[in-house]
Amino acid sequence: MKRYGCLFEKIVSFDNLLLAAKKSLRGKKHTSQAAFFYFNLENEIIALQEKLQSKRYTPLPLRIFFIKEPKVRKIGAAHFRDRVVHHAICNILEPVFEKSYIHHSYACRPGKGTHRAIKQAQNFCRKYRDGYFLKCDIKKYFESIDHRLLKDMLNNKFKDQELVWLLDIIIDSSDGVGKGIPIGNLTSQHFANFYLDKLDHVVKDVLRVKAYLRYMDDFILFGNDKKELQQLKSTISDYLCQRLHLQLKEKSILLAPCSTGVPFLGFRIFPGLIRIKHENKKRWVKKLKQRMKEYETGKIDEQTYARCLHSMTEHVKTANTLHFRRSLFYGKKYKGKG
Repeated sequence: MKRYGCLFEKIVSFDNLLLAAKKSLRGKKHTSQAAFFYFNLENEIIALQEKLQSKRYTPLPLRIFFIKEPKVRKIGAAHFRDRVVHHAICNILEPVFEKSYIHHSYACRPGKGTHRAIKQAQNFCRKYRDGYFLKCDIKKYFESIDHRLLKDMLNNKFKDQELVWLLDIIIDSSDGVGKGIPIGNLTSQHFANFYLDKLDHVVKDVLRVKAYLRYMDDFILFGNDKKELQQLKSTISDYLCQRLHLQLKEKSILLAPCSTGVPFLGFRIFPGLIRIKHENKKRWVKKLKQRMKEYETGKIDEQTYARCLHSMTEHVKTANTLHFRRSLFYGKKYKGKG
């Protein structure tokens, strides 16, 4: 494996920290932490740069809260100053991570994302329309990531001891003892995607699976032989347990004909169409009403509301939802499953 060096200086450069601060402000402009940092922007960046260069930087405690939809999850939100550091790291490391990823890995990557993952799943579904799919995800994935293994992987990837120091203290700032990284951190998203890159290469390069894709800890294999997919499930499960200290979520494993539809990222994907799941449809409507209320009460401005509306609409347009969208925006009676 190629090791990369001379990256720490790029991460802590003034220009990169300034860019990171601007990225961190997105959606956070009205918070007190962001306002204070931005008001003293140049001084804050210089002070942060000095702490990083002298290795006196220490992440502040995470703000812990829980979200209930689509399921109960523990979120660790970083202090604004630490968000700037996370963005600075990812600005430089993302292109390096990108070089090792397989084509059909879709999380935390430029030009990828959920929509392309769903479309590729449909492409595979069409190719194996008379075959089967094996869908798996990992039990409590973020909570189960082993700190020692993750640090070893990063140390094998990067030469800079200063960079290794910085990544180590961010990993250790998690509230878990020896395992687990907070879902809310940008670095956690990239670390989690990188952690499963080894699995991707085992599936593609060792097991020689032609039709495979992954979005974070959700992954699907397609094939014409049901027994072969069952065997692959056992092999993958053993690899995850022995090499990455992870477990498949047994109750979520699904091996079924492609003709029955592939449940993936909130949609059910068929060879000829894509449907949004009923519970996701209800969640989408609830979120839309929340945004409308925020706009009507002045909590968000017209530009923010329009941006939210566009983003939400583009997401459900991935599926066959024309009638559903018409019923919401034009008041027409909604019929059918679209």
